[in-house]
Amino acid sequence: MLGSLQILKVLFVGLLLVSMKHFWRNFHWAWQKGIWLRKWGIILVGLVGLYGCVVSKAQSGSNKKAKNQQQPVPVVVATAIQKNVPLTVQATGIVQAFSTVAVKSQIAGQLRGVYFREGQQVNKGQLLFQIDSRLQQAALMQAEANHNKAIATVKQAEANLAKAIAQVNQAKANLAKDQAQLKNAEKQAQRYSTLYTQGAVSKEQQDQYITAADAQKATVEADRQAIANAIAAVEAAKADLNSSKAARDAAQADVDNAKIQLSYSSIYSPITGRTGSLQINQGNLIKENDTTPLVTISQIRPIYVNFSLPQRFLPQLNKYMAKGKLEVDAFIPNDEGPPEKGEVAFIDSGVNTATGTIQLKGNFANSDGRLLPGQFVKVVLKLAEQPKAIVVPTPAVQTGQQGQFVYVLNSDQTVDIRPVVVGVAVGNETVIEQGLNPGEKIVTDGQFNLRPKAKVQVKQKVDAQKTTTDKQQPLEL
Repeated sequence: MLGSLQILKVLFVGLLLVSMKHFWRNFHWAWQKGIWLRKWGIILVGLVGLYGCVVSKAQSGSNKKAKNQQQPVPVVVATAIQKNVPLTVQATGIVQAFSTVAVKSQIAGQLRGVYFREGQQVNKGQLLFQIDSRLQQAALMQAEANHNKAIATVKQAEANLAKAIAQVNQAKANLAKDQAQLKNAEKQAQRYSTLYTQGAVSKEQQDQYITAADAQKATVEADRQAIANAIAAVEAAKADLNSSKAARDAAQADVDNAKIQLSYSSIYSPITGRTGSLQINQGNLIKENDTTPLVTISQIRPIYVNFSLPQRFLPQLNKYMAKGKLEVDAFIPNDEGPPEKGEVAFIDSGVNTATGTIQLKGNFANSDGRLLPGQFVKVVLKLAEQPKAIVVPTPAVQTGQQGQFVYVLNSDQTVDIRPVVVGVAVGNETVIEQGLNPGEKIVTDGQFNLRPKAKVQVKQKVDAQKTTTDKQQPLEL
């Protein structure tokens, strides 16, 4: 405004000099005619009036600006605080069931009953399907009959073995008796041979006792052969018993198999989880081990969240994993509730060469069932904490020609510029590495109208810790 006033002054003086020059040159003629005198008088009066208006307006604007500069600038301030700041990494994850089971039938037959609703939470061991089991029940009865028959055969074989063993014992007893008789017969034959030599008995008597001894020897040999035959019969009876026992065991295996086949007619849930869509309705004929499952059950308590991080984070992951388990939060889109909390359960053994990322898996309790398989979530991995960090609201940090700075509020309600060294930003807060002390007040809004030593009026005092919501916002390292 002052520059415009100076220009107008110069123009006015120039016009005035030109007008005066023309006025004196034509003064006599103008006096006689009365034309130029009136014309140039009107021009001079107009220029003087214009100059007065411009000067008055410029002085009014200057006074108004000076008045405004004296008024305090309204600002919003906050207090720099000291606290532990989590160092986190953000990624996008996809929820994966802890385990998934495709339920199929192991026997063919008509589906007689369905005992759950689609999408229902079922427990391990809960009955799901019932298949017509009449064929399996008949097979079990046949197998049990064969098993009972095999048991009877085993008993008969055991009896035969006992009989054979008794015959062996009888043969041994006969052998012992005949051996005793043989010994006596041999003594008699020897005694009569001596008496014959002495002439006390006849030759006929001697031959009679010798013949009796030889006959007894033959009887002993027959007894020994009978024992051998009895022992062979025992071995045969043992073999027959073993064969009968094998048949009995095979029959028992058939019974067990029939029971298993019968048990397949009732299908129970192998895990605790949530059922999916029912693929075959009650009354339909189902196939054995069909490619299409009857239903799929997904275990969602606990549950996994898969996510990937750039390979540059691998050294930090190995470093902090060596110190203990890493915490991970899952933020559900459009969900006002707190994040689901879990921990890293798996880090892949290698980097994906196609994407340059490493795969991780978080384990979440998911007690409320808020996470569902296939759902996309925002994952925040907490690596560590920066202890006793000085933080301020992020809008307080300004950038100038000399670098980053903040406006610090003095006790006399004036502000000063303070250069700062900025660290990581966590949500609405920024860590100040150097330049501020805890408790100092800094301007968070209204910096545009500020200058060093400017007077301010605090409109609202906001603590730095109140700028962070319950939902912890992640940072990128």
